[in-house]
Amino acid sequence: MKTLLLGDVSPTASSAPLFTAQDLSALFGDARSLFEKRDFIFVNLECALTDSENEISKFGPHLKAPKETSNVLKALGVDCCGLSNNHVFDCGIDGILDTLRALQGAGLGYTGFGKNYEDSRKNYTVEKNGERIAIVAVCEHEYSYALENRMGSRPYDEYDTMEDIRNAKKDHDRVIVIYHGGKEYSPYPSPRLHKLCHAMARNGADVVLCQHSHCIGCYEQYENCHILYGQGNFHFVRPDIERDSWHTSLAVEYDTLNHEISFVPVKEVGERGIGLAHDAEKDAIMTAFAARNQQLQNGEWKQGWHDFCQEKKDIYIKAIERACLADSTERENSRFAHYLDCEAHTDVWRELFPSYNLTNETEERAIEWNF
Repeated sequence: MKTLLLGDVSPTASSAPLFTAQDLSALFGDARSLFEKRDFIFVNLECALTDSENEISKFGPHLKAPKETSNVLKALGVDCCGLSNNHVFDCGIDGILDTLRALQGAGLGYTGFGKNYEDSRKNYTVEKNGERIAIVAVCEHEYSYALENRMGSRPYDEYDTMEDIRNAKKDHDRVIVIYHGGKEYSPYPSPRLHKLCHAMARNGADVVLCQHSHCIGCYEQYENCHILYGQGNFHFVRPDIERDSWHTSLAVEYDTLNHEISFVPVKEVGERGIGLAHDAEKDAIMTAFAARNQQLQNGEWKQGWHDFCQEKKDIYIKAIERACLADSTERENSRFAHYLDCEAHTDVWRELFPSYNLTNETEERAIEWNF
């Protein structure tokens, strides 16, 4: 099966009018060639498709887009939208119901969302050409995840998710895991994310794609599993953002039959669309990607992750300083609670503030072990 797996799609203030007009040429340019001759196409829908003003309480932006976005995706050839992410519930129940109606109205499948936690754990199965493929889409704990008694996105669980992968492998030829998590803007995984992706591979995943970081990360093959730590945005055009990493991504081409994977660099074009990267721009993206892949192999990625966390230290110190004081606001306390709830934030906490057990007796020295 020839599959195309894409990162975040979220119409913005600059691109939304083109989604409303369903102008595929202006929106996707020569990137439309990616969609040709595919047996299955997946995108992460990083927003609600709604007009609702019912915004949930959260930190960060509320993302919503025209309902016509579903028609655009269908016209491109998309088969399934991932809804396990931290923005699809930004407009609450009204917003997600509008989203589901828009997807169903366009004839699009979706996965990673349910009426409660157990319901959200349903996989998406693709059957074609005699093959049976499972999509397991999960997200970290940030705003939208399902609860025992409330609808939401399918959250990653260190026990249940591994069981879900094992069970999927029993009756599917391939298992593709879409993991919406990791620290935003970090081109390297945290030690926790690196370890859990390896665990997913050992439990039966054939491909693990980490999204959410808004940048291209690094790749490795472990236990015959393809792992990409950071795919970048696919169509999330923000000309106001100065980070170069925001404006590029990797489209993933995966052949389920022969287990071959390839990466196609994509970039923003102008202020409203995207296209394929060519020539020097393509070479620069892929050269930097290859260098990070090498760092993943030789261990240098750990220093890269540490340096990234150090750059964010003041943000986390401020969250600590302003929480649980006599004059702390509800929002200041909630920020601290959010940083404890979300795995990506706790990864940074652990890197910045190691416990004594991580520092006691760690100096290099020869130890004779004779008992």
